[in-house]
Amino acid sequence: MTGPCPIVSVSNRKGGSGKSTTVVNLGAEWAARGAQVLVVDLDTQGHAGLGLGLRLAAAHPSAHDVFRAPGFELARAIRPTAWPGLFCAGADPLFEAEGPRELTVLSRALRRPEIAERFDVVLIDTPPSLDFLLLNALAAADGVLVPVLPHALSAEGVRQLSRLFFRIATNENPGLRLIGVLPITMDPRVTHHRTVLDELRRQYGGQRILRGIRKDVALAESFASGQPARAYAPRSRGVLDYHLLADELGTLWPPASALSQRELLA
Repeated sequence: MTGPCPIVSVSNRKGGSGKSTTVVNLGAEWAARGAQVLVVDLDTQGHAGLGLGLRLAAAHPSAHDVFRAPGFELARAIRPTAWPGLFCAGADPLFEAEGPRELTVLSRALRRPEIAERFDVVLIDTPPSLDFLLLNALAAADGVLVPVLPHALSAEGVRQLSRLFFRIATNENPGLRLIGVLPITMDPRVTHHRTVLDELRRQYGGQRILRGIRKDVALAESFASGQPARAYAPRSRGVLDYHLLADELGTLWPPASALSQRELLA
C-alpha cells in the first residue's frame, strides 16, 4: 500500500465506460457502511462532482490545483456532500494537462496526514486520455478498478490501460495491483456481451472479471439528479449491484476488506 488508507484509481482508456458512475455509487455504498470516503475528481469534465451534487464556484480550489502550485494542500479543495462520510475534491474544467510533468505529485498530496489519517479510502475518477493526470493517479494508487462496457471499443480501452498499468507498476509504483475488471450495463442475454466478456476472461483470468453492474436506467437518472443511486432509487438493481460489488471487493482485495465489513460491525 502507498499510505495508511487505500487508494483506488477507477480507470479505462475509453471514455463513457462507467468510471464516474462507479466512483459515485461505490463511494456512496462504502460511506453508507460507515467509512470516510474521499472522491478525487481528476477528469476535467467534472462528472464525479456533478454526480454528487457539487458545482464548484470559479474561485474555489480544485483537485487540479495540486498540479499548479507546489505544496498545495488538497484538503483545501475537499467539500462535504449531502451524504455523511462522503467527500469530494472537485475538478477544474479549465485545467489544461500539457507537457511532461512529475508523476508523484498526487501521491505526495494524498499521503499528507490531513488526507491519509482522515479518510478510510480514496477513490480517484480519472480521465481517459493518456496524460500526466492518469499517470499520477496510477502512480498514487494501491489498486486499479477498470469499468468496461461489454463492447469491443471499451474492451480495447482495457487493453490500452493494461499496457500503461504494467509500465507504471514496473517503473513507478511496484505496489500497484489490478483489483478487477468491472462489466457495466451488462446483459448476459446479449450474444455480443457474452463474447466480449469471454475474451476478457481469456486475457485477464476469470478471477479478475467481477460480477458486474446490470443495465439500470436509475443509475443514469440518479446521476442526472446529482445523487448516488442509493439516495435516488434505493431499491433499484444498480444499488443492489454496487452493494454486492463492495462485498466482492472485500473478499478479493485485502485493503477493501475492512470497508466491506463495517456494516456488519456497526
